[in-house]
Amino acid sequence: MRFNGYQTGEFYDELFAPDCRPRPEGAALVEAIESLPDGELMIRQEAAERLLLQMGITFNVYGAEGGRERIFPFDMIPRIVNAPDWTWMEKGLKQRIHALNLFIDDVYHDQKILNAGIVPREVIESARCLRPQCVGINPPRGIWCHITGTDLVRDRDGQVYVLEDNLRVPSGVSYVLENRNLMKSTFPKVFRGMTIRSVDEYPGKLLEMLESLAPPASHAPSVVLLTPGIYNSAYFEHSFLAQQMGIPLVEGRDLVVRDGFVEMRTTKGFERVDVIYRRIDDDFLDPEAFREDSLLGVPGLLAAYKAGKVALANAPGNGVADDKVVYAYVPEIVKYYLGEDAIIPNVPTYLCWRDADRQHVLQNLDKLVVKAANEAGGYGMLVGPHATEAEREDFAGRIAANPRNYIAQPTLGLSRVPTICDGHAEGRHVDLRPYVLYGKEIYVLPGGLTRVALKKGSLVVNSSQGGGSKDTWVLAGGAAEA
Repeated sequence: MRFNGYQTGEFYDELFAPDCRPRPEGAALVEAIESLPDGELMIRQEAAERLLLQMGITFNVYGAEGGRERIFPFDMIPRIVNAPDWTWMEKGLKQRIHALNLFIDDVYHDQKILNAGIVPREVIESARCLRPQCVGINPPRGIWCHITGTDLVRDRDGQVYVLEDNLRVPSGVSYVLENRNLMKSTFPKVFRGMTIRSVDEYPGKLLEMLESLAPPASHAPSVVLLTPGIYNSAYFEHSFLAQQMGIPLVEGRDLVVRDGFVEMRTTKGFERVDVIYRRIDDDFLDPEAFREDSLLGVPGLLAAYKAGKVALANAPGNGVADDKVVYAYVPEIVKYYLGEDAIIPNVPTYLCWRDADRQHVLQNLDKLVVKAANEAGGYGMLVGPHATEAEREDFAGRIAANPRNYIAQPTLGLSRVPTICDGHAEGRHVDLRPYVLYGKEIYVLPGGLTRVALKKGSLVVNSSQGGGSKDTWVLAGGAAEA
């Protein structure tokens, strides 16, 4: 494949400068791709897609053809992040997660930030993911957000913003690890020639973090991964991570609370469980504490957690900071708890519960992106410039009926990366989801999941909305680590 004729257009391109010359960090990659025989890159792309199918690297789209599994689309041209950019992002992510954790703990205890009026009390008390059942809980090490996936975007001018925080049960890290394996097998020479930071240590770091949460009396902590089951859209990831960590993958029916402790049914009888990496939403976690009709959770689990008999990651109730209305206050949250300005800025945000903001949003729906406060996967969202008049009218009605539930942001010109389209390269919009672990210290996986909007002109990168992924190469000095 040749990049002759490739156009960066009006957007920031992660691989090419505006004059269409490769950026310094991407020059070796461009040279390697252009040195391949004609058609070779497409052969490798097709081989990667067959391998994805053979390995079962899939996801489910609810409501699509009965929830049939699909291959998670993968593109062979990676996204490259230079070392200075990554150092800045990593520092900003650590700052943000630290502050959000302090905020969640404060919300469920003294509520100093609400009493000070930094975050309006009515915003928190009306938050859908506020859990009164969690008031007064003291999670191990005081940590509420153990695994976070924070979405970053770059605008036309090159500025990076935090688009949203994902604190509840963030998914996608399995694709980061598998994408890297695919690229190492298809571009071995490139990896030997570039200093690409490794992602292989993530499962070990995740297990280390989980074990650090175990009750003090646990000398050899027993850790399990709790999944809703095979019909969950991220079931591949659940089974993959459990296998990589060497821990049992369990469903709610495999666990029971006995004498205040959580135990797992095995062929040899009951075995104590110390830490649960739960991939089940709060509502379904414990029918005695949350939704009584849940068949996915474990009766009595929250009581065992409150008593310190078992640790949960992520902690129930942390979704209060996952609310997109709360997101708008994160710069103030960082300043309040840490006395610092936020390193990575938010996207400018209009809060529809404010009269002036709502009026502006309703008058400019054709220019803005509107999001529901607690939806994910690209659902509950209006991309104004690409919407029909009927869709904009529908959202105007939704906003008027429930203004607390909606925010709006300018339509960003997301950065692009060359992507294979019908045998040649075209720019497609991307975001980046780095994964952050918070245990004894805060660890940021180098790179993360680059999601790409495969539809031409689309700004929606979610897999459920037709998006795919790319490997993310974070460069560093010294020997290659990939």
